[in-house]
Amino acid sequence: MNQNKKIAVLGGGSWATAIVKMLSENLEIVGWYMRNTQAIEHIKENDHNPNYLQSADVYARQLDLTNDINYIVKNYEVLIFAIPSAFLTSELQKLTASLEGKIIFSAIKGIVPETGLIIGEHFNREFNIPLENIGVITGPCHAEEVAMERLSYLTIACINEETAKFIEQALQSWYIKTKISDDIIGTEYAAMLKNIYAVAAGIAHGLGYGDNFQAVLMSNAIREMKRFIKKVHKMKRNINNSAYLGDLLVTGYSVFSRNRQFGNMVGKGYTVKSAQMEMSMIAEGYYATKSAYKMKTENGARTPIIDTVYNVLYAGKNPKKEFKNLTDSLD
Repeated sequence: MNQNKKIAVLGGGSWATAIVKMLSENLEIVGWYMRNTQAIEHIKENDHNPNYLQSADVYARQLDLTNDINYIVKNYEVLIFAIPSAFLTSELQKLTASLEGKIIFSAIKGIVPETGLIIGEHFNREFNIPLENIGVITGPCHAEEVAMERLSYLTIACINEETAKFIEQALQSWYIKTKISDDIIGTEYAAMLKNIYAVAAGIAHGLGYGDNFQAVLMSNAIREMKRFIKKVHKMKRNINNSAYLGDLLVTGYSVFSRNRQFGNMVGKGYTVKSAQMEMSMIAEGYYATKSAYKMKTENGARTPIIDTVYNVLYAGKNPKKEFKNLTDSLD
């Protein structure tokens, strides 16, 4: 792969900000698309995002900032999407520039609601991007710890090993360690599913369940994840690797996990709508639950945790009763 290809990040949230920070430590120029023009002006003057990860230095002199998505697509060969899945379709509808020949990496941990597809599959089917030009950036990693420059780990998944190594070199630093994988579909489904399990962990915490139950919940979650992913994409993989189990654990247990926070509010008695309104960030697990439940009914996977979260979030069932039933199905 041409090592001179230019990289841009699309998205204005915490994960986009963290990726820009990582890239700017290795690259002279990083393209950055975000909708918020006020945030762009603030970054140019103060070198940090006023809305997300304010402690993270993102030096404006190294950034090509714009609110024009077509400018970014025309001028950059490698596009890292970090736009929340709920807004991806509306952003892509703005495109007049072609994605042909572009390398697309997803840092989105979710499902496109309009198509029910993970991000890589969405770009492949809806935009005819070849699978070898699609990659995934996943954890275990929280944007907040990247901002604090705490030791963090990333998994770079791509069929094309040369492309994966290019992205790896662009992101790694003294506090960022990276690993390459060829399991694009599996790692992306795992990144989506772990958000649902984090919502479950949050609901359980809000209901008053303790650490003992959380350990059983996470143990069952990784096995449920394995069953689900095997149904949608069968290949040899070690589900205990960091991209699967590690990412699940950090999202299920961390105080930085917005999906756990969302679930915690629901467990404490908030309605789904009121919990969403109170949070300033998107909980991808909410949207992922509906799509995952639909997929599991189609592929026949046994998913008691996903079923329980779906019943609470979408079927209006009582969280206390649903989790009491769940405890009887876990081992």
